[in-house]
Amino acid sequence: MKFSAEIIEWYQKHKRDLPWRNTNDPYIIWLSEIIMQQTRVEQGIPYFQRFAEKYPTVEHFASASEDEILKLWQGLGYYSRGRNMHQTSQAVMEEHAGYFPKNYDTLIRLKGIGEYTAAAISSFSSNEAKAVVDGNVFRLLSRYFGIDTPINTGKGKKIFTDLANELLDQKQAGIFNQAIMEFGSLQCKPKIPDCPICPLQTSCEARLKNRIHELPVKIKSQKSKERYFNYILAIKNDKVLINKRRSGDIWENMIDLPLFETESRTEVPELIQSEKFINAFGKQVLVRSVSKPIIHVLSHQKLYTSFIQIEHFTEDFRPDQSWFYVSKKELEKLPQPKLIFQFFENFFKL
Repeated sequence: MKFSAEIIEWYQKHKRDLPWRNTNDPYIIWLSEIIMQQTRVEQGIPYFQRFAEKYPTVEHFASASEDEILKLWQGLGYYSRGRNMHQTSQAVMEEHAGYFPKNYDTLIRLKGIGEYTAAAISSFSSNEAKAVVDGNVFRLLSRYFGIDTPINTGKGKKIFTDLANELLDQKQAGIFNQAIMEFGSLQCKPKIPDCPICPLQTSCEARLKNRIHELPVKIKSQKSKERYFNYILAIKNDKVLINKRRSGDIWENMIDLPLFETESRTEVPELIQSEKFINAFGKQVLVRSVSKPIIHVLSHQKLYTSFIQIEHFTEDFRPDQSWFYVSKKELEKLPQPKLIFQFFENFFKL
C-alpha cells in the first residue's frame, strides 16, 4: 500500500538516532517503552541511559530494591509504573528463567504491559506482526483517513487498531511501527504539523478538507479532583521528620513530610490549633516560615500545597508510625515525588 511505503521511506530518511533503536533486546526495548510513555524523548533519554547503565539486564533490575528503582524513577511521575516494572522483572526471573519474552501473547500477561507496549516490544525485538497504536498513530490515522470517532472510546480504539493492523507491513512490522510513530511525532505534530513538506499531503483527508486542527477527536476527561495539602517541616538535631506514604493513594511507598490534608484552603493559625495537629506537635509550636502556595498538577488531581516550618514542637509527641527522622544524607537516597524533591532541593540551598 502506498501509505505504508511512504511512511517507511520517510522514516529511513528522517528517523532519529535513538539509543534503543540499535538493539533487538526485548528487555532494553521494554525499558525504553515504559520510560518514554512518561515523558518527551529529549527528557526521557537521560532516564533511559541511567537505568540501562545501572541495570544492564533484567536480572540486575530484579535484584534491585523497590526504593532504588523509585529513586532512579524520581521525576517521571506515575510511580506505579516504576513499581510495576520491578514486579515484572522479578516475574521474568521466576517464570521465564531470566529471558525477557519476545512474543505478544506472553508479554501481554506481564504486569504493566498493555496492548501497545506488547506490540511494540514484540515487533521491535522479533518483527512480530502486531501494530502499535499510540497517540502519534491515533493522530496520523485520524487526519489521513478523516476519522472523527473519538480516540479515547472503546469504539474508537477498535477502529484505529483494526486500521493500523490492515496497514501494517507484515514483512517489516518492526520498521513500520517505528516509522508510523516517528512520523506522527516529527511530521504530523499535534498543533503545528509540517503539511507543506508532508509526503502524504495530496491524499490526506484532513488537509484536503481543512480539518487538520479538528482531528483527532477526544472526549474531554473528567474534572481533576482538588486536594489541600499542608506539609509540616520539623527539624531536630539536624534531622528532618519525614513520612513514608502508604498504599491506596498517590506516591505509594515514597516519602514526603508529615501531612495534614484539609477539605479546603486552611489558614496556618487555624491548622496549628486543630486537635489533630496539637496531638502530634503540642500547643507551644512556633511557626518559623510558610511557603508560598504551590499548585501541583497530577493526571487527575490538583494539589494545593503549602510547606510550614515549625519550631518548639513537643519532643515526646507520639506521631504516626510512618513518621521518622533522617539526616540530609539519608534523605538524598530515599525516593521522593517531584513536589517534595523540589522543595528539599530549594530548602537546602537557602
